[in-house]
Amino acid sequence: MELDKVYEPQRFEPHWAEWWETSGIFKADPAKRGRVFSIAIPPPNVTGSLHIGHMIGHTEMDMITRYHRMLGENALWIPGTDHAGIATQMVVERELAKEGVTRHDLGREKFEEKVWEWKAKYGGNIERQMRKIGDSVDWSRNRFTLDPGLSRAVREIFVRLYEKGLIYRGEYMVNWCPRCGTAISDLEVNHEDTQGSLWEIKYPVKGQPGRFLTVATTRPETMLGDTAVAINARDERYADLHGGFVALPLVGREIPIVLDDMADPEFGTGVVKITPAHDPNDFEAGKRHNLPHVRVIDANAMMTAEAGGYAGIDRFEARKRVLASLEAQGLLAATKPHNLPVSLCQRCRTVVEPLVSKQWFVRMEPLAKPAIEAVETGRIEFIPENWANTYFHWMRNIRDWCISRQLWWGHRVPAWHCEDCGEVTVSRTDPTACGKCGSAKIAQDSDVLDTWFSSGLWPFSTLGWPDQTEDLKAYYPTSLLITGFDIIFFWVARMIVFGLECTGEVPFRQVYIHGLVRDAERQKMSKTKGNVIDPLEVTEKYGTDAVRMSLVLAAPPGTDIISSEDRMQSARAFANKIWNAARFLFLNLERAGAEPWAPGEKDSYTPEPIDGSVPLEDRWIFSTLNTCAGEVNKAIASYRFHEAANLLWHFFWDDFCDWYIELKKLRFREGSGLDANWRNILTVFEASLRLLHPAMPFITEELWQRLCKGREGRTVSISLARFPQFSEECADAEAEADFAQLREIIGAARNLRADAKLDPKQQLDAVVYCDGAVARLASTQKEAIEKLANVALRVEPGTAQRAKGAKRATPAFDVVLAVPAAQMEKQRERLTKEIASLQQVIANSERQLGNEDFLKKAPEKVLETLRGKLAEYKSQLEKSQQALAEL
Repeated sequence: MELDKVYEPQRFEPHWAEWWETSGIFKADPAKRGRVFSIAIPPPNVTGSLHIGHMIGHTEMDMITRYHRMLGENALWIPGTDHAGIATQMVVERELAKEGVTRHDLGREKFEEKVWEWKAKYGGNIERQMRKIGDSVDWSRNRFTLDPGLSRAVREIFVRLYEKGLIYRGEYMVNWCPRCGTAISDLEVNHEDTQGSLWEIKYPVKGQPGRFLTVATTRPETMLGDTAVAINARDERYADLHGGFVALPLVGREIPIVLDDMADPEFGTGVVKITPAHDPNDFEAGKRHNLPHVRVIDANAMMTAEAGGYAGIDRFEARKRVLASLEAQGLLAATKPHNLPVSLCQRCRTVVEPLVSKQWFVRMEPLAKPAIEAVETGRIEFIPENWANTYFHWMRNIRDWCISRQLWWGHRVPAWHCEDCGEVTVSRTDPTACGKCGSAKIAQDSDVLDTWFSSGLWPFSTLGWPDQTEDLKAYYPTSLLITGFDIIFFWVARMIVFGLECTGEVPFRQVYIHGLVRDAERQKMSKTKGNVIDPLEVTEKYGTDAVRMSLVLAAPPGTDIISSEDRMQSARAFANKIWNAARFLFLNLERAGAEPWAPGEKDSYTPEPIDGSVPLEDRWIFSTLNTCAGEVNKAIASYRFHEAANLLWHFFWDDFCDWYIELKKLRFREGSGLDANWRNILTVFEASLRLLHPAMPFITEELWQRLCKGREGRTVSISLARFPQFSEECADAEAEADFAQLREIIGAARNLRADAKLDPKQQLDAVVYCDGAVARLASTQKEAIEKLANVALRVEPGTAQRAKGAKRATPAFDVVLAVPAAQMEKQRERLTKEIASLQQVIANSERQLGNEDFLKKAPEKVLETLRGKLAEYKSQLEKSQQALAEL
C-alpha cells in the first residue's frame, strides 16, 4: 500500500510499458466472438522520430482502442512503419557521402544492402518511442511496407490494375526534383510566393524586317526550347500573321505562329511562347499542335546540347547569360518586378523542374467514382464532416497519378522490358523470358513505386491480403482511421480507392481528422521559429500521462491543438492529485487496519448503507459517478476526447477529492477495518481509475494493481477491466439536488469569509436562515457544514434582515458570519479606503474616456482595454460597497 511521497512517473512508466508488451494482453484473437474494433496506425516513416503531431494522434488512437478493449470488444490496433522511399534513400546517401561514396559507386544491389543495414540499426527509433509512451498496439502484428507479405500485395494490385488498363506507361510532363533525382507528385510540391521578374522578349517576325512579337516570361532560359509562339484567332492585331513564323532569338531557328486560346488578347501583348518540354500548359499545347519537344534542361538541372552555346551550365547561370545576350542584341524589351509562385520539392526544397519523362501512371478517374460514392452514401463518415468537402474537392478534380520514382529504395516496378521486341511484361512473379516473343533478354524496370502506392494498401495488406486470412475476415473493414488533415488526399483517398478496388469494401467506416498542433501563441511549430516541443523531453519531464492529458484537453474536433508546457504542468498537477488521493486513502486504510480492496468488476455500482442508512455524500458521489460514466462513454464514442478529459478532471478533482474525500474524513476511524464506509470510498476510487485509464494509462495501472492485488479472480490488468457504464437504476436526482444545495451553503460561507478577508483558520459563529427542506438539510448536514466552512453553526427560520455581521443572501437561504468586533472595525477601515480609491480611479478613467481628442488619437485596442478596466473597477466598487453595508 505504501506509495512514494512524490509522484515520479519515471519510476513506474517503463515497467508498465514493458509489461504490457511482454504479457501479450494487447494481442488480438480473430477467433474471439463478439463485437470487433480495429484500427491501423498511420505508418510513420522508418527514418522518423516521434513529434508532437504524432503524439496527439497516438494518444487519441490509444485512448479509443483502450476504451473499446475495456468494453470487452475484440480490439486490434495494428502497428507498423513505412519504408519512406525518398526520405530513407536521402538519409543513407548522406551517410555514404561522409565516406566519400555515392550509391552509383556501390551499385544498386550493394546500396540496397546498405539501406537495410541502416534500417536494422536506426530504423526502429520510432517504434521504441511508441513502446515508451505505452501505445497499446498488437506488436505481434507489427508490419513494414517492404515486408514480403506487403510486397506481394503491392505486386498483386499493380498487375491487376495493369491488366484492367488502369496502369499505363507514357511520356508526360512531371515534376522533377534535380536533387532527389526523381519525379514527384503534385502533392509533394510546395508553392511559395517569391519576388522575381517578368522579362519581355522580342521575337523577329519572319519576312517582315523591323516587326516583332513580344512575349513575357519568368523563365527566359527556357526560350531556347521554344517550338512555337501562340496568338488568339480573335485577336485582330495579328490577323495577318496566321500561318506565319518568327525567328527564335539567340538560336535563329524558325518556329511557327499557331492559333490557340491559351493566348488571351486581353492579357499583356496577347502573345505567348510555347515550350512543350518545360511547361505543363505548353506540353498540352504541343500535343494540340503536334509540336516537337526541344529539351534544353536535363535531369540535373543543367543545360543540354540543345541549348547551343549555353550547354553544360546550371539553369540559373544560363538565365543570367541569356538575358545578357538578349540585351546585347536589343531583344530584351523590358524587365518588370513580378510576384510568382516558385515550386519547391517538399523533401529537399530544391526548385522543381517540369520535364517530359517516361513514367508509370494510374488512371484515376474510373477508380475515383466509387470512392466518391462511398463517402456520399455514408459508407465512410468524415469527422468533423466538413473534411469530406476537402476529400470531394480532390477526388472530383483528380488527375492521373504518376506512381514511378527514379530511386533504388522501394517496391520495384514489376515490369520487364524486352531487348529484342521492345515489349513490356508485367508479372506477379519474376519472369525468365519475354511474355511476347519469348526472348531471355529482359531487364526489370529500374524505377520504384511511389511510397503512397504501398501505404494505400495498408488497412488490408497488413491483415494478409490478397489471401483471405482469418485476420482479414475478422478485422476488415477497420472501424476507424485517425489522422491529420494534411494527408487526406496523399493517403486517405488512396486507401479508399484501393480498398474498394481490391476488396469491394471500404477500408474503414469512419475517418476522424485531428487538428494541427500549435504553440501557446497559435503559431505553427517549426524548428526555425524555435517553438517545437519534443514529446520525449516533455514526457520525461512531466510524465506521459500528463502530456497525453494536456493534448487531449486542448483538442476539440475540428480545431487546432494549442500545446504549451503550462498546460502540461497543469496536467501533471492533476496526475499528482490522483497520486496524492491514492496515498491518502492507502495511509488511512492502513490506520483503519484494513487491506487494499476493490469490488468485483461491474458496469455500475450503488453505495452500501452505513448504520442502516446511506449518507448523503455516498448517495451523491455514486450518482455523480454514474452520470460521469454515462457522459464519458458518450464523449469517447463520438470522438469528443477533450470533453471526456474535462468530465474526468472535474469529477475526480472537484467532486471526488475536494468534496467527497473531505466529507469522508469525518467518518475515518482507527481500527474500523474494512467497513461499509471504506468499501464505498474504494468502490468509487477504483471505478474512477477505470474511467481515467484510456486517457492516463500508466498512473491508473500502477494504482489499480496496488488496490486490487488481493482480489481473487481479478483481471490481470486494468486495461482488460470493464469500463463503467451509466445505469438508470443508479441515478439519484434527489441526492444530487440536495448535495448541490449543501455545496451552495458551504460555498456561500467560504466566499463570505474570503470577501471580508477574514482569517480562514479562525472558526467563526455562523447562522443559516432558512425554512422547509433547506432547513432540514442544513440541520442534518450540520457537521459537514461546520467542518468544511470552519464555523460553529446555528440554523434559524426566516431571513437575516436584522442580523448583524457579514451577510450573504440567496433565494433559498441567508448566511450570516459573526465577525469579532476588532476585526469588524479593521474591515470597515479597509473597505472605506478601498471604496475611496476605487471612486478616484473610476473618475480618472471616465474623464480620460470622455476626452474627444484622446478618443480620436488612441488606438481602438487601447480604448477597449481602458473600457474593460473601467467596468472591472465599477464591479469591484459595487462589491466593496455591499460588503461595507453588510458589516
